[in-house]
Amino acid sequence: MTPPETQHCAVHRIPRHPHAWAWLLLASQLVVAVLWWQCGWRIGLPVMLASHLLFWWGILVPQSPLFSPVLVCLPVREKQVWLTIDDGPSHETGAILDLLDQYQAKATFFLVAERAAAHPELAREILRRGHGIGNHSCSHPQAWFWALGPRRMAAEIDQAQTLLHEITGQRPRWFRAVVGMANPFVSAPLKRHGLARVAWSARGFDGVAGDVANVVSRIAARLQPGAIVLLHEGAAHGNNLAIIEGVLLAMRERGYQAVLPAPH
Repeated sequence: MTPPETQHCAVHRIPRHPHAWAWLLLASQLVVAVLWWQCGWRIGLPVMLASHLLFWWGILVPQSPLFSPVLVCLPVREKQVWLTIDDGPSHETGAILDLLDQYQAKATFFLVAERAAAHPELAREILRRGHGIGNHSCSHPQAWFWALGPRRMAAEIDQAQTLLHEITGQRPRWFRAVVGMANPFVSAPLKRHGLARVAWSARGFDGVAGDVANVVSRIAARLQPGAIVLLHEGAAHGNNLAIIEGVLLAMRERGYQAVLPAPH
């Protein structure tokens, strides 16, 4: 039987200083101003562009810790990985749960709260089967989540946390940004709710790519101890179930177990 949790801690890192980015931004622009004044635009302009690129790196790169701590892999040496499944619940959730039972694997489902409200029985069934849930926003504004201002960002995270707790009786401890992109306004609501942000180290782009063999091959090539595997359900191509089964089979062939991170 796959152990339900790793025995390692220090993976659940809540933002401690959610507004530190503002001081970083201010300090960087002061440096730019001083360099521009002292050395002219030939030095000041490149430094200014570099500071802006750093800011965009923090937004566009899911593994960037610039605005909040982010978990990219588990600190384990054993052949254990963390399966994470985004965008549910969906019409595929029940079949996915059956597959996970078949392979004796555990996973965390990062749920969209409005979809959970439409299928509350599926959200509860995930927990009943021994899996975990995470906060994946309230409405999943895929095209513009990265650009949300502080009020809209807080509303997406706050409302999701409230709805998921009301539906399941459990408060999620993990958060994944929509399409992985987090901006400076993510940290404050994460700190308020005790949420830790999770990215990934192995993905096959199954949210948009439906070629089962290619997606599974990409993920299998990135399997290593502690890998966080990003998977999806309910994509338009309709092949997520086959992809998840392919990943589970690849893990079995390579001797990997799917576990949940330790609670502390």
